Amino acid sequence: MGELPDAARYGDQGSNTLLHTARVAGTLRLPTLSSLGLGCVLAVPGLEPHRAPRACFGRMAAQSAGKDSTTGHWELAGCIVGEPFPVFPRGFPRDLMERFLRATGLSGFLGNTVASGTRII
Repeated sequence: MGELPDAARYGDQGSNTLLHTARVAGTLRLPTLSSLGLGCVLAVPGLEPHRAPRACFGRMAAQSAGKDSTTGHWELAGCIVGEPFPVFPRGFPRDLMERFLRATGLSGFLGNTVASGTRII
């Protein structure tokens, strides 16, 4: 529902999935979400503010530093991360992966690259 104040730090300037989806689709028809108050949070074509929303509504923003999945999962569990975790855009170092395989006795690993977990599997 729009970029966060730190968007420039992560290359997210101009992000707003719901608004961009509505623009491409021409309009949105989301009667249930609208009745719950979604149109009261953000002006989106086809999502008018509901006069008497059936739910409380609001817009949240991440508090943690970092954009990786682990940071997001920790924050959902209530742990706010002050310093971003190190990230490895080209995968973990080869020597680390070799030590991991020796320590676990495994014959290999999946991925070791930045990708969706469902895509890797």
